Amino acid sequence: MLPEEYQQMYTRVKRATQVLTNEAEPEVGPTPKEVIWTKNKAKLYRYISDVPKKHKTPLLMVYALINKPYILDLTKGGSLIEYLVNQGFDVYLIDWGTPGYEDRNMKLDDYIMDYLPRAVRKVLRTSGADEVSMLGYCMGGTITSIFASLHPELPIKNIVFMTSPFDFEDTGLYGAMLDERYFDIDKVVETLGVIPPEMIDFGNKLIKPMTNFYGPYVSLVDRAENESFIKSFKLLQKWLNDGIPFPGEAYRQWIRDFYQKNKLIKGEMVIRGRQVNLENLKANVLNLAGQSDLIAQPHMVEALMDVISSEDKEYKNLPVGHTSITFGSKANKITYPTIGDWLAERSN
Repeated sequence: MLPEEYQQMYTRVKRATQVLTNEAEPEVGPTPKEVIWTKNKAKLYRYISDVPKKHKTPLLMVYALINKPYILDLTKGGSLIEYLVNQGFDVYLIDWGTPGYEDRNMKLDDYIMDYLPRAVRKVLRTSGADEVSMLGYCMGGTITSIFASLHPELPIKNIVFMTSPFDFEDTGLYGAMLDERYFDIDKVVETLGVIPPEMIDFGNKLIKPMTNFYGPYVSLVDRAENESFIKSFKLLQKWLNDGIPFPGEAYRQWIRDFYQKNKLIKGEMVIRGRQVNLENLKANVLNLAGQSDLIAQPHMVEALMDVISSEDKEYKNLPVGHTSITFGSKANKITYPTIGDWLAERSN
């Protein structure tokens, strides 16, 4: 008895409700891998494939300390790792694990000075290569830039940065929310010890609240008849809601030294008593920004190009966002071949 458009709306709402309440979570991280090294909660994976290795320089991927790194290997046909493995690269990934309250005193210093050097050496031993490439995504790229600057003795040949912020002078709404006059980072860390993922996710969503809080569900209802969209929706929502705690001391550094003091780009960052000078970074660099990225805005990303000493360096501002740079149709068509082709020329 209802008009046709109401019947269609009812069908879409019913299907969206099923997706949100009844259906199982999707499988993620499909590319076969083995654990080749561990330290505390962290694991180093090597990806396994029948595809012959075409490039002798192995690739170590570094993700942020928030969320889980399987965004880089979300699903078959939508995985940067799968793409690179199929292109003949020897791919490794460091998974920082899930910190507990006992890890509240972990600092960025620990990850940069203890974990990453050992991971790089393990990759070199396992692969038998003389040099290594690295790929840092989001905060993982920022950490990688500091690591490479402080370890010139390590043979880091190529670095790919994906939507990694370096200049925090103008961070938009983040700057307003994290202004030291109003955001007492010491009180937050002393109270919580480790920062719950819900707090970080809430802050990220506040940058564009209507779009981030309600947009996905409006889109789900509008496109509930599109099973391909539903698959992507479920995958992305699983990852977005699968956050991990942020060790308190590392969070204190991340907010104070980067967002509040902008020490990295100014050359004022100190890690375990050593000053970080990005001029020491001499590896070949591909620096990728996203045109619609509100977390690592293009100007925050591009600033790296003016301070590093790399002779072979390239900056690209792709028509993607912070997440769509690594998952989705644009990632498949633009990001994956951009990275694969650039690395292929420099990995033999």
